[in-house]
Amino acid sequence: MTTESWAPYNRLGMPEDDQTIVGAIRRQEERLARDPASLAFAQLADLYRKAGRTRDAVALCRNGLTRYPHYTTARLILAKALVADGQLAPAQVELEAILEASPKDVQCHRLAAEIQRRMGHIDEAVRHLEAAVALDPSDRESQGLLSLLRAAGPSAEATGLGRVLSDDTFATVTFGALCLEQGCVEEAAQIFTRILRKNPDHREALDQLEGALRARQRRKG
Repeated sequence: MTTESWAPYNRLGMPEDDQTIVGAIRRQEERLARDPASLAFAQLADLYRKAGRTRDAVALCRNGLTRYPHYTTARLILAKALVADGQLAPAQVELEAILEASPKDVQCHRLAAEIQRRMGHIDEAVRHLEAAVALDPSDRESQGLLSLLRAAGPSAEATGLGRVLSDDTFATVTFGALCLEQGCVEEAAQIFTRILRKNPDHREALDQLEGALRARQRRKG
């Protein structure tokens, strides 16, 4: 085994990055124990989230926000932890509270776009992506997603294969899965998006859309 291959691990076989988070958690816990009213609860909650302790992160944020209800950083961390725990609707509620006070918070718009997309609310996702791109024109990831979700929209210009995909005859999960199998990732995503515009609760289309987006991300490297 080369030096490079074992360097990221400690003597217990735990990745060094994990050990760094464990150490940081311990320090923040000690800090919060010394001063329970400290704003350090937000940092600790974010560390819990990164360590996969999402329930602990949620509980800590909710408790801290009872004392500091206008602490938007903690509320954003809470939203991220809720998303990681699969609680999309409650996470959206937290983001709406932030955006009501700070409508130009680009991080919130990005996360809100992800949540709305994962809930099947494609047009709402587009709205948040448009806001994110307007606030940060250098955000290429949001621009790419925006173009993709718009492509299956009612006002999209259809050319070539796009005209075929715009025909409801082909707006099926089966045809979308076939496109995905053939490596036509963006076309598959457009089909699943089209289905979701008509039926946001279509679970299979939701799952397939997320799979297509992951495939698209892997292809981009």
